Amino acid sequence: MKKALMSTLIGLSLIALCFLMLKSCIIQNPSPEDCVVVEVKITKITEGGVKDIVFHDDGTDFYYINRGLERGLNLDSLKTKVLNKTVTLHLAKVLSGITSEHISQLAIGDEIIFTEFKN
Repeated sequence: MKKALMSTLIGLSLIALCFLMLKSCIIQNPSPEDCVVVEVKITKITEGGVKDIVFHDDGTDFYYINRGLERGLNLDSLKTKVLNKTVTLHLAKVLSGITSEHISQLAIGDEIIFTEFKN
């Protein structure tokens, strides 16, 4: 009986831990304080995932705006504005400070092209 109870408690604890870890990976309502700011030169822009906009740098890194095409952004317009230029990205942190490739804000100079930040 004790062994069954212990197994059940361990199982429930593992399920709760998995739930908390998955929940911490979901990016909702980011703020500037929850982001890492980087500057990168954009060399390629593509569509990826489910209407995501993917920005590639001159190395092997890429960054994305989740469902950017559903949010009113246009690939051709973005290519004109940021292709082969250095941009400032606010990248959301997940899992206790690990930086994601999720773009919370995209700016070139003083012009904010995209932001998820609330005023």
